[in-house]
Amino acid sequence: MIKTTEQASGYDHLEQRSVPELLRAINAEDAKVSGAVHEALPAIERLVEQIVPRMRRGGRLFYIGAGTSGRLGILDASEMPPTYGVPATWVIGLIAGGDGAIRRAVEGAEDDEQGAWRDMASYSPTPDDTLIGIAASGTTPYVIGGLRQARQAGLLTGSITCNTGSPVASEAEYSVEVVVGPEFVTGSTRMKAGTAQKMVLNMVSTTLMIQLGRVSGNRMVYMQPTNQKLIDRGTRMILAARDVSPEQARELLLRHGSVQKALEWLDQNNGNS
Repeated sequence: MIKTTEQASGYDHLEQRSVPELLRAINAEDAKVSGAVHEALPAIERLVEQIVPRMRRGGRLFYIGAGTSGRLGILDASEMPPTYGVPATWVIGLIAGGDGAIRRAVEGAEDDEQGAWRDMASYSPTPDDTLIGIAASGTTPYVIGGLRQARQAGLLTGSITCNTGSPVASEAEYSVEVVVGPEFVTGSTRMKAGTAQKMVLNMVSTTLMIQLGRVSGNRMVYMQPTNQKLIDRGTRMILAARDVSPEQARELLLRHGSVQKALEWLDQNNGNS
């Protein structure tokens, strides 16, 4: 049986189509992704609710994947420290073939069933940790082996795939299957499947950070003010929350390193900077 992600595109003779035709067709296929993610919401909810208490106890979240799936995990993990001011050890992304595979494919790396657990060894995994395997096809040996060994070691295991009933899903305690159908370019899972995986990762990590207290109201009060745009954003947050001057707000943000810490300092010092 051919996997959904490998089925033939519903479009043919792409090389004969005009630019507007191609763009409209790709957009029409992309429009199907949100609906597929919606169908997976109950599974995503079950996974996140299992992760939250573990991270509150100090557990970490690991992502593993190969190719596009691995890169998406690394992207999500790498955005947690600047966005939410958490240590880089809270969410960790690993890709088959190591960091060099982020930019260039490493031949055969995804076929190594022992590779993921070997890559995790230096982090000394514990039962409070969670491992999410990401694989559009659901058949990647690197991910299958990592999930199997992690589960044997007592970690919580989850998966994000785009086929039903896959080997990856069967290895995970909490599987998320987002079936987006055949790709516009047959088998090119960096397209709809990749978009779906990115959406699920956004939902998982954002919900976790909110549950872990890294958002106040609707604001990223722990973000790191590492450039002018973020300094300006943080300054506006402080101004909206407390009666201080723009100059005071900016100085406090830069001194304390986050909106939250600046607000806490103001509260402790009766607003006198």
